[in-house]
Amino acid sequence: MPKQFIQEFIQKESSAGILLIFVTILALFLQNSGFSTHYAGFLHTPVEVRFGDLQIAKPLLLWVNDGLMAVFFFLIGLEVKREVMEGHLSSLSQITLPGIAAVGGMVVPALVFIWFNQGAEFAMNGWAIPTATDIAFALGILSLLGPRVPISLKIFLMALAIIDDLGAIVIIALFYTSELSMLSIIIAGISLVVLFTMNRLDVAKKAAYIIVGVILWVSVLKSGVHATLAGVALAFMIPLHSKDSEGKSFSMLKQMEYDLHYWVAFLILPLFAFVNAGVDLGDISLEEMAGPVPLGIMAGLFIGKQVGVFGFSWIAIKLGIASLPSEANWKQLYGVSVLTGIGFTMSLFVDSLAYNDTKLYHYADKLAILLGSFLSAIVGYLILKMATKR
Repeated sequence: MPKQFIQEFIQKESSAGILLIFVTILALFLQNSGFSTHYAGFLHTPVEVRFGDLQIAKPLLLWVNDGLMAVFFFLIGLEVKREVMEGHLSSLSQITLPGIAAVGGMVVPALVFIWFNQGAEFAMNGWAIPTATDIAFALGILSLLGPRVPISLKIFLMALAIIDDLGAIVIIALFYTSELSMLSIIIAGISLVVLFTMNRLDVAKKAAYIIVGVILWVSVLKSGVHATLAGVALAFMIPLHSKDSEGKSFSMLKQMEYDLHYWVAFLILPLFAFVNAGVDLGDISLEEMAGPVPLGIMAGLFIGKQVGVFGFSWIAIKLGIASLPSEANWKQLYGVSVLTGIGFTMSLFVDSLAYNDTKLYHYADKLAILLGSFLSAIVGYLILKMATKR
């Protein structure tokens, strides 16, 4: 993959990560000030789309979580497909270390959460919350160190986070699906068949894929399967190489990925953070923060992530299965492992699925995500700063 593309990708994600920090602070301020009523009113603004008997009526919060996040997952799907076909996940040697690290970064945090919450049936729904990594936020922190961090470590973090996102997609599909509507599933299946046929026939019209993709999203939304998975399924059907009407070769997948990156990085993710990070701090007690769910989330993100990522990486490297990223040392690898504990947007998203945005924990679960993520960001940054030379 061209070096320019990698640097541009990292630059976008880094800027978006820094923007997420400011948006989160703004949401916290609004929720805990005299503007809280206006903030709540904004989140619950009713938005309705009707086409004959087909009606989708949701508050703005759910349009962001179910609609705009489907676009985010569509972008993830495009990135995964490109990386697998010709990028940093296209060969066994390239995928080995980030793949093993990603598995450790999902298994260990989940076990930490389960250890804190064993025996509590509803609380156990949140076992996947600390398994996520926010690539934008993590790369944003990494960018603060500039060229002192080798590009190989940034690529390692990027590949790990993409595999992590793919794992989150599988988890959502398997464990966070409600009662199913067979009619909607059949329509979704037909949409996928149409998309696959278009791909094999080398249809090179973006509009055609988008129209069928919207039908797919609506049917998945109505089926009981989480609507964001429609974005991933659509992405896998987008052709990597196509020919236009004049016979010239182009990559529809790369064009769509490039066009969407700015919208996702600077609108969709910040808006998602804004509507989900507004935690009412006055409604949380120290006793609630010491509960098994918040402790499981914080410990899973800050301890489980670094132990899983660094531990599995260390074992793989010592066994000769993988090698340390070029120009990087063990301290730098450990610092990046700590940064993977920044769950933030992805953890907030899984939290909304696990607990259906109920206020059973009085925002303590969401505050635990913020604290675990910020602690991972600060400690990871300090370790990397001490481990690198100017």
